[in-house]
Amino acid sequence: MIKEFRDFIAKGNVMDMAVGIIIGAAFTAIVTSLVADLINPIIGVITGGIDFSNLFVNLGQGDYASLSAARDAGAPVFAYGAFITAVINFLIIAFVVFLLVKMVNRVKDAAIRKQEAAPAPDGPTQEELLTQIRDLLSTRT
Repeated sequence: MIKEFRDFIAKGNVMDMAVGIIIGAAFTAIVTSLVADLINPIIGVITGGIDFSNLFVNLGQGDYASLSAARDAGAPVFAYGAFITAVINFLIIAFVVFLLVKMVNRVKDAAIRKQEAAPAPDGPTQEELLTQIRDLLSTRT
């Protein structure tokens, strides 16, 4: 059972998936910073400084100036602004990932085209060598 597990883990696709998850987790910090530190401020300027994340409806008693004040007081709130912010962030992140995947695919396609355009190596092919070996072995018998 341990040997089977070791064989499973050693397969290339499992290792590739593990590397992808690790790189993805590290990349999340970069994309989150891009959205929070660069794109959201631009959206804030365009929308006149509207901060969706603080929009809420108080479902309980009292009057609160901000969502954090209502939550600190333990008031039940319908925080629709946080949801709008999450949707906007998702769309921005999805678009950034789309652009990155598109760029990686272009680089990969260019590398494949370059490899296909490379001149064939000098000398006989593997099939020609095998044919020669076969012919030499058949003449020896």
